[in-house]
Amino acid sequence: MTDHASASRGAPLLLALDSGTSVVKAVAFDDSGEQIAARARPNRVRHRADGGVEQDMAQSWTDAVAVLAELVAALPPGRAIAALAVTGQGDGTWLADADGAPVAPAWLWLDARAASLVAALRETEGARRAFAHTGSGLNACQQSSQLLWLARHQPEILARSATAFHCKDWLYFNLTGMRAADPSEACFTFGDWRTRAYAEAVLEALALTACRRLLPPIVDGTRQWHGLAPAAARAIGLPAGLPVVLGYVDVVCTALGGGLYGAGEAGVSILGSTGMHLRLAMRPADVRPNPAMTGYCMVFPVPGAVMQAESNMAATLNIDWLARLVGEAAALAGAPPPDLPARLGEAAAAARPGAMLFHPFISTAGERGPFTDPAARAALFGFDQRAGIAELARAVFEGLGFAARDCYAAMGDLPPEIRITGGAAKSPLMRAILAACLARPVRVIAQPEAGAAGAAMIAALSVGLYSSLDACAARWITPRLGRSEPADGELASLYARLYPLYRDAYRALQPTWQRLATLREGKTDA
Repeated sequence: MTDHASASRGAPLLLALDSGTSVVKAVAFDDSGEQIAARARPNRVRHRADGGVEQDMAQSWTDAVAVLAELVAALPPGRAIAALAVTGQGDGTWLADADGAPVAPAWLWLDARAASLVAALRETEGARRAFAHTGSGLNACQQSSQLLWLARHQPEILARSATAFHCKDWLYFNLTGMRAADPSEACFTFGDWRTRAYAEAVLEALALTACRRLLPPIVDGTRQWHGLAPAAARAIGLPAGLPVVLGYVDVVCTALGGGLYGAGEAGVSILGSTGMHLRLAMRPADVRPNPAMTGYCMVFPVPGAVMQAESNMAATLNIDWLARLVGEAAALAGAPPPDLPARLGEAAAAARPGAMLFHPFISTAGERGPFTDPAARAALFGFDQRAGIAELARAVFEGLGFAARDCYAAMGDLPPEIRITGGAAKSPLMRAILAACLARPVRVIAQPEAGAAGAAMIAALSVGLYSSLDACAARWITPRLGRSEPADGELASLYARLYPLYRDAYRALQPTWQRLATLREGKTDA
């Protein structure tokens, strides 16, 4: 990755570790949010035949140390470092024993082993009681669901466990020796967004009272930090005792770094492998949990503020699927073209809008927002013999736009502007389609590592570089906002007519998904 000179050369640097599903990144910022250097390496994920998706916990720590050490070696000599912030992928279950050693491989948010358990649990009164506190719908991604599965099927693993971490919490423990959880992830899983604390009623409602001992204390990184442990300091090349700040979950940090707070009211859409669509309620009275019990209510690093999120399981994964499909066809012809995603985007831009409808439910884990159905699968409607690759590619992009509209509709009124980040935000076509589907202007922010930036902003507040998040956002967010890209009126009108068809079609398909799932499992009662 490219290194840049600092805009404020004498100011201390802020380091941020962001461990995602596929990549672990370490990024250095100056006190104005300018990226100084960044390093990254792949995270290693194992997909099991039974639907499990795992990471080796020890390897994840080793890779985090390596990427931090690479970053530190790349920093300008003599620059002071104010703090190291930590964030990472959300949900999942990372179990450690009393000595701090991993008990089993980490279960990731992609893990589908608890899907059938969750489907049954969502119909119970217990699920409704839990949702009344968390404001977050149960799904197979969450630690609560995964602990329930382990309690039923592998209780010996829980018996050996002392702490149930999430990814960033595990890294924070290895950096500082402190067992902790951040307020956002702790509350949307086992707590209440009103109190910003664990709620015993949630554990009781989900029959998880026996697992209460596994939950670490909540540490709010906006005002608390712990010192870097000597062993970790030696391995990374940083001074022992350096403030280490536990950031909020990666989606909150990405929203913060992507402009959800500061520079006017706006929503944020993160169009990465998955799609996250976010709005901010500044007062508890403005929070609108989805009556269908989907989505998340996540406390935000501002007193009283709550971020609502709806997440469609697959965003750019749909584009990746189409690129792979076209690549395989091209390879059969003996001439695979380069840079297929870009070529497909170019073809889609020239195609007729609304030529067909695509449901972007390409994930093998189904869908989680704004409805939850592990059996949901992608579908293509309305094509005939005149349709080509260009029309198909455009339909995939449009499907992501309709999925975003579906998610925002589940959270109440649309914000007046949408700020977008993630890989697909680089596509002018995707930005134009999203603006038209939402009938709102869109804007990108010139911050290549929004998640790391959000974590660093929390650290800047924690160690006193800024007196408030407003002051920090004024320097980190406002100057980096791109131009507003308005919705095309004619295209918005077309998509407004197509969206009800998109929604009605997937609702009609839900019984078919269930029957297909039954047949895939080898049963005969479909």
